[in-house]
Amino acid sequence: MIHVHELTKQYAGRTAVDRLSFDVEAGEIVGFLGPNGAGKSTTMRILSGYMPPTSGMALVDGHDVFRESLEVRRKVGYMPEMAPLYHDMRVKEYLHFRAELKGLRGRDLRHRTGEVMELCAVTDVRRRVIGNLSKGFKQRVALADALIHRPKLLILDEPTNGLDPTQIRGVRELLRSLREQHTILLSTHILHEVEQTCDRVIMIHEGKIQACDTPRNLTRSLRATSLVHVELQSATDVAKELEALPGVRKVMTSKTDKGWRAYALRVESQTDIRESVLDLATAKGWRIRELHRQLPTLEDVFVELAAADSGARPFG
Repeated sequence: MIHVHELTKQYAGRTAVDRLSFDVEAGEIVGFLGPNGAGKSTTMRILSGYMPPTSGMALVDGHDVFRESLEVRRKVGYMPEMAPLYHDMRVKEYLHFRAELKGLRGRDLRHRTGEVMELCAVTDVRRRVIGNLSKGFKQRVALADALIHRPKLLILDEPTNGLDPTQIRGVRELLRSLREQHTILLSTHILHEVEQTCDRVIMIHEGKIQACDTPRNLTRSLRATSLVHVELQSATDVAKELEALPGVRKVMTSKTDKGWRAYALRVESQTDIRESVLDLATAKGWRIRELHRQLPTLEDVFVELAAADSGARPFG
């Protein structure tokens, strides 16, 4: 559905996108992640046909985004982070207007408008002026606009921005339901949502791809550290003894309570030291009432990749 090769976008004195190459297959939900200024929005604008690249190639459903811009726009539903809604129009009126611009007519227009309002949960506010809606409802109207012409590809830039947790869950379920009819490229800062929703993740930093894999494989294969939490009873602080265990990078004391001490041990990835902790506690006569492992999240991986690229170390 998407084929990008050596895509580059340069502004005066700055390269926003630096020779990106990636593919997105039909029916995939792909998370497009990166810090502010990484080049995500620029790439999405290029793929949507709203901005030409400086060099390189990008195809959407076989159509070149530069030479066949109008055809690409027919295939794409684009929701920018700050959707340019007409605030003086009512929701239903606005969606009718947008549907007409995108080529829908008559019964199909009316049916599709009702369908997307139901999908995006804005039916109850269909007669309200958009300017009077909350930010969350405005986001949902923008999503309905992106969906209304049945695009093969949805490009969504921060679609859950401004939504409460219940609404975010609703958007997550909606995106999953759309995968049979749409390919989705999704940009978001909420990494937990990416783990819950996306088939693959593309991470970019300073315009370059840092990683591309499934969320599970990224957290397993990269060197992001994990945590082991232990709560034990000892007469003295035993942080130095725990830190001496093989694979432990750092030990943090989180609390003490009547002789019980809680520690968080940061350990190398794919290293499980729980047995070593238990053996040490047995040898030293410490009592343990909690011992569990906390695996790295996609956020941990992302922070480590960004830090590695800048030469900094994210963890002590």
